[in-house]
Amino acid sequence: MVIVIMGVTGSGKTTVGRKLAGKLGGSFYDADDFHPPGNKEKMSRGIPLTDEDRLPWLQSLHQAMEKWTIEKNSPVLACSALKQKYRDLLAAGLDVKWIYLKGDRETIRQRIKERQDHFAGSQLLESQFEALEEPRDAVVVDLGEDPDTIVGRILEGLEG
Repeated sequence: MVIVIMGVTGSGKTTVGRKLAGKLGGSFYDADDFHPPGNKEKMSRGIPLTDEDRLPWLQSLHQAMEKWTIEKNSPVLACSALKQKYRDLLAAGLDVKWIYLKGDRETIRQRIKERQDHFAGSQLLESQFEALEEPRDAVVVDLGEDPDTIVGRILEGLEG
């Protein structure tokens, strides 16, 4: 099984994903590391990615996820996975558990202002909320709590 921590930029996917992987004794992966340089450059200028921009990225992520299910124990991936069609492509033929870090725009906007060294800034937040299709089949966790509490809630949700 691959656990995917999803949500808009600034929702805490990487922080929570790393902590969760540590608790599970698994490997952590960040989907941002799979973006081609052109995508990162585009997002750093505040230009939202199109579905065409995302398709090769999603395909490479799916291939990696297939590999992880064979090679790795408890892989955890941080990935925005904003639309259902993206999640369908990522999960095709795989056992995937979705974790949705849900929060309001203002909380996330403040988080983005406080973080450093990330190519995606607050100018992308509105377009991400516009694109977001909340998942029907995820463990939903309020991102307003501290990361350790969030991880605890995720673990409870995975057990249930």
